[in-house]
Amino acid sequence: MPTDDHATAHHDDLGAVLRLQHAYADVVNRQAFAELTELFVSDITLVMELPGHTREITGPVAFGEYVAKRIDHLEFFQFVMTNGVAEVAGSDAPDRATGRMWFHELHQDRAQHRMLWLYGLYRDEYVRIDGRWWFAHRRFAPLAMTSRDDGRDLHVFPNPFLGRPSQPPPA
Repeated sequence: MPTDDHATAHHDDLGAVLRLQHAYADVVNRQAFAELTELFVSDITLVMELPGHTREITGPVAFGEYVAKRIDHLEFFQFVMTNGVAEVAGSDAPDRATGRMWFHELHQDRAQHRMLWLYGLYRDEYVRIDGRWWFAHRRFAPLAMTSRDDGRDLHVFPNPFLGRPSQPPPA
C-alpha cells in the first residue's frame, strides 16, 4: 500500500506531465516554435507515422521548423487537445513516464479557403530531469482527415490500438 507521501508525489508527477501536454498545445497554437526547446529534451526523436512512410525528426528546433513549414500556407490553424493521459513508471523508474495525447487540428488553406480537419494521436515518453518533466520521445499517428475533393467525408487511417485497416490516403 503506497504511503500518503508516495500518493501525493505520484499525483504531483501526473499533474506536471499533463501540464506539459497543455503547454505543448499552447506553444503550437501560438506558433511559438522556439519555445519547444523549453518542453522537449534537446535530442528528442519525433517519429511521424505518415500514410505510406515514416519520418523521423531529431530535436525541438527541427520539429518546430517542420511544423512551421507544414502550416505556412494556412490562413487558419488551431490545435485542439481532446484528451491527454499519463502514467508515471513507478518505483522502478521514477523519472520516466508515458502518455497519450488525442487531438484534432483545424486548417484552412489561404489560397482556396478550404477547411481540413486532421485527427491524430501522440504517444509520448517523458523524463524528469532536475525535478522537471520533459518530452523525451514522441510518436505521431494520424487517425483520420477530412477529404479535399474526392467526395469522401473522412479518410480513416489505422488506429494503433485497434489494428483496423485504413482507407487509401487522399491523393
